[in-house]
Amino acid sequence: MHFLDQAKIYVSSGQGGPGAVSFRREKYIQYGGPDGGNGGKGGDIIFKAVEGLNTLIDFRYTQHLKAQRGKGGAGRNRTGAGGEDRIIKVPVGTQVLSEDKAHVLLDFTQEGQEELFLEGGIGGRGNASYKSSTNRAPRQHQPGEPGQEAAVWLRLKLIADAGLVGLPNAGKSTLINFVSNSKAKVGAYPFTTIHPQLGVVQHQGREFVLADIPGLIDGAAEGAGIGDRFLGHIERCKVLLHLIDATGDDPVAAWKTVTKELEQYGGGLSEKPQILALNKADLLDDELMESIANDLRAAGATEVLPLSGATGKGMDAVLNKVLEAVGGHSSIEQKDQLASGIDVDGDEGAKADWSPL
Repeated sequence: MHFLDQAKIYVSSGQGGPGAVSFRREKYIQYGGPDGGNGGKGGDIIFKAVEGLNTLIDFRYTQHLKAQRGKGGAGRNRTGAGGEDRIIKVPVGTQVLSEDKAHVLLDFTQEGQEELFLEGGIGGRGNASYKSSTNRAPRQHQPGEPGQEAAVWLRLKLIADAGLVGLPNAGKSTLINFVSNSKAKVGAYPFTTIHPQLGVVQHQGREFVLADIPGLIDGAAEGAGIGDRFLGHIERCKVLLHLIDATGDDPVAAWKTVTKELEQYGGGLSEKPQILALNKADLLDDELMESIANDLRAAGATEVLPLSGATGKGMDAVLNKVLEAVGGHSSIEQKDQLASGIDVDGDEGAKADWSPL
C-alpha cells in the first residue's frame, strides 16, 4: 500500500425520480381518477471518518463518486423508492477542500464523524397531487430535481500529538525507531524519509503519537528538496520536537534554517511550542556538546537538551518534556486506526524502558 495524502475527486448526489401519470381503472366503478405517485428522493453524498485508514490511495483509482438516483412514482399512489446514499469513507484527519483549495469545507478530526456534503434531488410530483375541484383528470407531473455536483480536494493531515522536524540526516528516523516499533528507513544519505511516519510511544505509563516528516532544507517553501508539503501533517500537533545534528557543520545555521521554513509555511507552526534536542550525543564528548548548546542559546534558543536517538542517552528528559507539552489528552485514541496501515506503528510492544543518564 502506498501513502497518498492528497486526491481530487468528483462527487454528485442522486437525481430525484419523476412523478407518475396514472389513472385508476377498477371494475364496477364508473369514474376513475388520477393515482400517479411521487418520485423518490435521490441519494445524498456523505463523508464519514472511519478507523483502519491512513492514506487516500483508494481515491487515485476511484475519482468519480455518485449517489443513486431516486426511482419513479407508480400508479395506485405508490411513491418511488429513494436512491441509496453514497457514503465516502475517509481517514481521520481528512479535510475536504474547495476545488481551488481556498476553503476548508469539512474537517474530520474524530473517528465516526459523519457529515452530509451534497443532498439528493427531491422526487417529482405525480399527477394525483394535481387533482382539484376544477381539474379532475390532471395529466401534468414533475420530473425529479437534479442532484448536486462538485469537484473537491481531499487532504489528509495525520493526527499526532508531537511532530519531529529537522534537516535531513538529523536522526529523526533513528529516534522514532528507538522509541516505538515504527520501521522508518534509516540511511547515511539525505531524504531517507520520503513520506510521513507515525509511531506510538510509551513512556512513564502513558502513550502519545509521534509523527516524523521528511527533512527540511533551505528553500523548502519554494520547493527545494522534497519541499514543505508534508508540514501539513504536523499542523495538528501540540508540540514540535526539533532535532539538530550535533556533528553537523553548523548546528546554529541548521536551527535557523528549519525555524525560517516553519515561519514561511505558516499554519501556526512557528507559534507551536518547540523542544530543541541536540542529537547524536553519543558521538561527541560532554564538553563539546555543551559548547554547541551554548552557541544555540546565544543565537536565541532557550532550553537545549542533549540526546542520542541511537543509544537512548538523554531520552528520558526529552520524552518527559514532550509529555508535559502534550498534557492530559493524547491522540492515542486513534491507536487502532494508526496500527492498520503502512508506516504506522501501533504495537503493544513499543519500547518503554530507557537507560538512565
